[in-house]
Amino acid sequence: MSLICLKSEYRIMKRTLLLVLISLFIINQKLNAQFSSELLQVAKLMQGEFSSEKQAKNDSDFYDIRLKILPIWKERTDAIWFYVEQAVASMLDKPYRQRVYRLTEISKDSFESAVYTLDNPLRFVKHVELLQDLNPDSLSLKDGCSVFLKKVGKKQYEGGTGVKTCASDMRGASYASSIVTLTPKYLLSWDRGYNKEGEQVWGAERGGYMFRKIKK
Repeated sequence: MSLICLKSEYRIMKRTLLLVLISLFIINQKLNAQFSSELLQVAKLMQGEFSSEKQAKNDSDFYDIRLKILPIWKERTDAIWFYVEQAVASMLDKPYRQRVYRLTEISKDSFESAVYTLDNPLRFVKHVELLQDLNPDSLSLKDGCSVFLKKVGKKQYEGGTGVKTCASDMRGASYASSIVTLTPKYLLSWDRGYNKEGEQVWGAERGGYMFRKIKK
């Protein structure tokens, strides 16, 4: 093949790559245009990988837990969707909680993170890409377990579940509650379960888990 032909093919490949990149940029801009800047900011703060290692080292009542909140279904415009995974640091291949979150804007400075469960969730460990073959209709909504967040600072959001709305039968519980604080540096999550008498039967007792962001 002549040098002229090689240069010509290189120019064609270069133009094709440029067009693909431009197309992807335009698609991303269109998708972002569906959501407000506030919703996108909440999503940005939620997304990433988190660790409670520092808290566990300073307080024996807490475990070293790793939390992943990864964006999925980026082409959807009905909501911002995340795959969520929590595992003890020494057992990352066997997470004890796997969920899908659906983040939407309720009103100005008010947001809802609805919670869904997955069938056979362990198949998604290290294979999040398999979620692309699913759609929201294949998920099961945990009715009453949504976390409602309210903006309380420039880049800080706080909230939690409703009062006794999230049913739970784990370890003798009747219902569960979650309190959440979201900032650029950390996600504070306090999950607790209560029996029908209102006595706490699981979860941290003195405060929530401080998950520091280790990867955006």
